[in-house]
Amino acid sequence: MINRKSRDEIKKQRHAGHIVALVHKKMKEVIEPGISTKELDNIAMQVIKENKAVPTFLGYNGFPASICASINEKVVHGIPSEDEILREGDIIAIDVGATFGGMVGDSAWSYAVGKISEEKQLLMKATEEALFAGIEKMRPGNVLDDISGAIEDVAKKYKMGIVRHYGGHGVGHVMHEEPFLFNYRVGDKTKIKSNYVIAIEPMLNLGGDDVYTEPDNWGVVTKDHKPSAHFEHTVLATEDEPILITTLME
Repeated sequence: MINRKSRDEIKKQRHAGHIVALVHKKMKEVIEPGISTKELDNIAMQVIKENKAVPTFLGYNGFPASICASINEKVVHGIPSEDEILREGDIIAIDVGATFGGMVGDSAWSYAVGKISEEKQLLMKATEEALFAGIEKMRPGNVLDDISGAIEDVAKKYKMGIVRHYGGHGVGHVMHEEPFLFNYRVGDKTKIKSNYVIAIEPMLNLGGDDVYTEPDNWGVVTKDHKPSAHFEHTVLATEDEPILITTLME
């Protein structure tokens, strides 16, 4: 069952989303060659705690960090490590959640580390474009497949692979609520209603669709080891324009 959020729940979730946006603002400032993913995790943790929120990811099904840090061919769920050092030309996806007042904000963004190849630039451009194409369809009267189809169309336009085993999801009191949102058409005619909150998160690859899970049971990697990008916002459907929950409040 999909839960419509109350005004009070949305207010708290909006604040959680603001904190997530603060983390991403800081990530943009500090990501550079030479920094470790563990350092990024420590910085994210500090921002979340300074703002009196809880890192949603920490301890989630045993996950040991406050962010997922996924470099190049790693798609999602990368565990931060002191031994994992960013290098010029990498791209890194930072996925982060914060819980405030019992409500969750969840957002991912991919960042260039120094100067990156034209291929990687195109991958990031395509994936971000796919995110906003999906967001545009997050309107009452549309169905979930409208969002999925918009994402798929952008992926096809740029000839990118689509990660098919992972996708968007409802988000509220916990990080993963109903519904699951595919990043390609599956014929889901579930209607979107006002005050639905869904994390829309395309993951596109420079190569094929296929991925596998690493031995740590967390990291997900493209089977052909070509780069992947990941962009995500938590989005509120309203009778007017969709509202991005995970942006900075004025």
